[in-house]
Amino acid sequence: MPFITALGYDIFDPKEVVPEFTADVGTKKGEKVDYAILQEGAVSILFECKKVGVNLSQETKSQLHRYFHVTKARIAILTNGVQYQFFSDLEQPNVMDSTPFLELDLSGRNLKRHVLKEVKKLAKEDFNLNEILENANILKYTSAIKKTLAFQYESPDEEFVRFFFSQVCPGSKFIASAKEQFSDFVTKAFQQFVNEKISDRLETAADIQNDVQEPRSEEEVDEDVPLSDNGVVTTEEELEAYRIVLAITRKVVPSDRVTYRDTKSYMGILLDDNNRKPICRLHFNTRQKYLGLFDESKNETRQPISDLAEIYDFAEQLTTMIQLYVEVIN
Repeated sequence: MPFITALGYDIFDPKEVVPEFTADVGTKKGEKVDYAILQEGAVSILFECKKVGVNLSQETKSQLHRYFHVTKARIAILTNGVQYQFFSDLEQPNVMDSTPFLELDLSGRNLKRHVLKEVKKLAKEDFNLNEILENANILKYTSAIKKTLAFQYESPDEEFVRFFFSQVCPGSKFIASAKEQFSDFVTKAFQQFVNEKISDRLETAADIQNDVQEPRSEEEVDEDVPLSDNGVVTTEEELEAYRIVLAITRKVVPSDRVTYRDTKSYMGILLDDNNRKPICRLHFNTRQKYLGLFDESKNETRQPISDLAEIYDFAEQLTTMIQLYVEVIN
């Protein structure tokens, strides 16, 4: 009941929340669903409740299947008060799927923000059935894929190992010795890959956190503030990127008007050496390199690049930014 209340439904309004909702099935009369939530008089969500501690994955769902079939509900929830499993009829109309599209655990051990965001879509004020079902289809299969990846991460099976063997050693036979050796390779590579991705994200987050030396909006760029070059190392790669920006922007302004200022977290490329006229930023201090581009309000958007030549792909944005400053001056 607190969970239903948290979703914004009035548990004391019988036109909105009906406990012990009657759902007759064929010759079976008096079949009752623990709770039914109504939207404009029609059943939209069904709840079947078990006692705390019950293992939902081992619990039979036959009752909920029957209730789902004889009502117009498209969402069914099985819960023990702590764990919640959310079902729909994504595979066959009016027949509840055997696997949930979303699972919520309120014990705290596995509580995830993205799951809470999805649950919130069931709230009274946000309820949009078409949107929920469209997203449920995505959630169901991405969740299943993630579970498979989690299993393979811990202990890759033969088919998983065979796939990578065929990619790395095309034409070779997948004999027993290769399987044993490659299983270890795949496990280590998978774990290293995940760890590197996490490390990249953390480095990028730290870079963004420290990226406070230059302004991002008109209000913050009222004055030119020279930046300290203490500990700043300007790399040849940054200089090469700067030269590419020069080659692009010389079509609209002389090259001597485009300068750079390097900081510990990025290199800023400016018009007239003026902090109020940023052209772009080079964020090259992490494994993933970014080109920072600005809009008319001087809000920055980071574009990932893997090769310096990709800067040419953003030539229009770079020249447009300079033209904005030139028009203001004129």
